[in-house]
Amino acid sequence: MKIFFNGSLVDRADAKVSVFDHGLLYGDGVFEGIRLYDGCVFKLEEHLERLEYSAKAIMLKMPISRKELAEAVCATCRANNLKNGYIRLVITRGEGSLGLSIHSCKQPNLIIIADTIQLYPAEFYEQGLKIITVPTRRINPAALPPTVKSLNYLNNILAKTEAQHLGYHEAIMLNDQGYIAECTGDNIFALHKGVLLTPPSSAGALKGITRDAVLEIAAELKVPVREVNMTRYDTWICDELFLTGTAAEVVPIVEVDARPIGNGKPGELTLRFLEVFKRIVREQGTML
Repeated sequence: MKIFFNGSLVDRADAKVSVFDHGLLYGDGVFEGIRLYDGCVFKLEEHLERLEYSAKAIMLKMPISRKELAEAVCATCRANNLKNGYIRLVITRGEGSLGLSIHSCKQPNLIIIADTIQLYPAEFYEQGLKIITVPTRRINPAALPPTVKSLNYLNNILAKTEAQHLGYHEAIMLNDQGYIAECTGDNIFALHKGVLLTPPSSAGALKGITRDAVLEIAAELKVPVREVNMTRYDTWICDELFLTGTAAEVVPIVEVDARPIGNGKPGELTLRFLEVFKRIVREQGTML
């Protein structure tokens, strides 16, 4: 496997950062997860824009231009003969002293990994997923804006671990006000009486690229959408529920906190959203 590392394609064994890199020491850096479908990088421009915004928010200078970064992403996929898979784009603060100050870090590290991806099993899409709400709360947006896709994912990891210890693959995270923020790695949508509901970023939800794609699909299907503060009750009594994410795509949820959603099977509209999504990933992709 070839890894893009600071301007060069190197073997996996040679892609190394210093133990003094602040990305390792403090989780100081940003990243993007991007999907590749049949040689098309899905919404590459949107992902790179979000990466730039995340970097700007934490005062991290982009090491190369957006155009150069797009070319590097495609070159990394080609070097690994990849047509379908997952691209992880990482920018760390770089090597510095043992302290929190960013001023000791002179040069950020740019890493691009293009590899195959382990998807949810097919039965999750066919039969739906059962999830729970976990005690770990989402970080307050005033402390760390959810729109910053940073390397520090411990908050999400703790919530994911709680769910897995109870035998679940995914979990809902609430914010400090008790409203639904998102799941540990996905955005959440609920369909109730013909209206699609989803938490706003101010509630702690990441502005997901797949989330945006679903909003576009909703407009195409003429399904009204409302960004609102949602409680657990809203998920318990909704007609359909699904999650969205780069890796997950659109996953139907059939149970939350031991309460069946709808008739306990993937909803018709949810499956329609998944069908349309699978179509647009190639229409809205950047060819390698």
